[in-house]
Amino acid sequence: MNGEPWAALGTIRLRLIAATAAALAPVLILGAIQTGLAFNHERMQVRETLGSAAQRGAADARARMESADILLETLGPGSIGFDCALRLAEVRARIPGYENLIRFDRAGRVACAAGTVPTDPTRGRRPWFQQVRATGAMVITRDPGVAYANKPALMAVAPTYNAAGEFDGALAAIIALTSLQPSTAAAALPEGAEVALLDDAGRYLSLTDPAAFASPPAGWQNQVQEEGSVVWYARVGGEHRVHIAAPLVGDSLFVILSADSPGLFSWARLNPLTGLALPILTFVLVLGSVFIAVDRVVVRWLIYLQRIAALYGRGRLTVRPAQAEDMPLEIHDLAEAMENMADAIVGRDASLRESLAQKDALMREIHHRVKNNLQVISSLLSMQQRALTDPGARAAMSDTRQRISALALVYRALYQGPDLKRVDLRPFLEELTAQLVAGESMRGPPVRTDLHTETLMIEPDRLAPLALFAVEAITNAQKHAFAGRGGVLSVDFRVTGDTAVLEIADDGTASDEALSGSGVGRTLMTAFARQLRGRSELVRNEAGGVTVRLTFPTLRQTISEAEGNLYQA
Repeated sequence: MNGEPWAALGTIRLRLIAATAAALAPVLILGAIQTGLAFNHERMQVRETLGSAAQRGAADARARMESADILLETLGPGSIGFDCALRLAEVRARIPGYENLIRFDRAGRVACAAGTVPTDPTRGRRPWFQQVRATGAMVITRDPGVAYANKPALMAVAPTYNAAGEFDGALAAIIALTSLQPSTAAAALPEGAEVALLDDAGRYLSLTDPAAFASPPAGWQNQVQEEGSVVWYARVGGEHRVHIAAPLVGDSLFVILSADSPGLFSWARLNPLTGLALPILTFVLVLGSVFIAVDRVVVRWLIYLQRIAALYGRGRLTVRPAQAEDMPLEIHDLAEAMENMADAIVGRDASLRESLAQKDALMREIHHRVKNNLQVISSLLSMQQRALTDPGARAAMSDTRQRISALALVYRALYQGPDLKRVDLRPFLEELTAQLVAGESMRGPPVRTDLHTETLMIEPDRLAPLALFAVEAITNAQKHAFAGRGGVLSVDFRVTGDTAVLEIADDGTASDEALSGSGVGRTLMTAFARQLRGRSELVRNEAGGVTVRLTFPTLRQTISEAEGNLYQA
């Protein structure tokens, strides 16, 4: 990794799309900000519109509660004395909707009332009475502690004060809920809208349609106090509806409007969504255009040149980019550079092949001359051998001549074979065995050979010690096992996985001294085995003779061991 941020993007498509996206990102972000501002503005307008509609739907209930507040403030100073109950009864009779009017003293006891009042010894400790005492404002409650009417009703309680301005009790109006029923007939209400009244505990007091309302969310009172209203969405009766709650009277009574969400808000969401959708659509279209343009103008030609380069890599250098005329100028220049490179490679390959052919011919000539020189040396040794009279000297001269002949055979196999670097061991062993047996057959009883060899390609540096090992093994068999009697010489070469085994056996009679001896031949075979990174051994076979076994690794195993040694180093 070079540490550049572009390195992780990889392809041209991704890099250009990323660059385009980075260039368009400020526009998209600005559009999103503008859309958010527009949506917030629309939301506030919708909230104001729905809030006003809810207030108009509960206008009668609001007027009833405001008139109750005024009535209580008006009756408060004069609601004491002998005719207090009579006066309150007259007011209840004149103004419909009031179930009772009650005057409480500062302890919460009933001072007078327009009708019957239930007994409540703990009235002075009731939360609504304590709230009226503490706040000095009108309190509306649905749960006064006891039933003050025979039908569902609200209690509106206002404080009263004496001439000194001290708390002197409270005046309560029992208002039937039927008189507070909201109306959906207002023209400003959305189509299908429903209106309801809610107390501060979240309980519905009256509803135009109970099936159109859902419970308010948690913390809705706090949000109404902070923002003046609260809007929430809910699924009611299989329909998505929007609700808005707004205060009707203080913090005790609230009005709720419920309307069909899609029909009401489709117009409100259209402009904000359009303002966000258009930049996104433009963003996507630009990226798509860049992707298509890059693919058609750049990438497809690069893929075409990549296929041409792959053909060059497989050696088909005569292929030329025939469609180069339709490419953009820069890629056309790249195609011409590739074509010139292919021509240069063709010329260089021709020169290299010519040089390689000359080198191959030279190496074959060198091997041929080395083989001829070794044959000349062998012939000179043969002449010298015939001139010797000492049997030991003649035997030593014969062994030397056979070793030189084996080396000459190695060089002949190199220059006559198809590959100067490797030789097939199977025909080489067959020819070497035949040459050694034929050389001694004229001076003693015949020796029959039994060859079983497998194919193994071996390099010259390993072929020479292998050939010399075979010469020593076969020569020892001719000297000690076949002298004066003949016999059967078995040559078995097999390859098992990464290991090759050469076995040369005779059917003579081997003594224990022959198996444990350490003559020159045994020493040479051990040295040749070490050159091959293998081992040699002499064992008695089933026929009673000697089996010389050479076990050595093949080239693949040798390379693996060399790599392992290099890794450990």
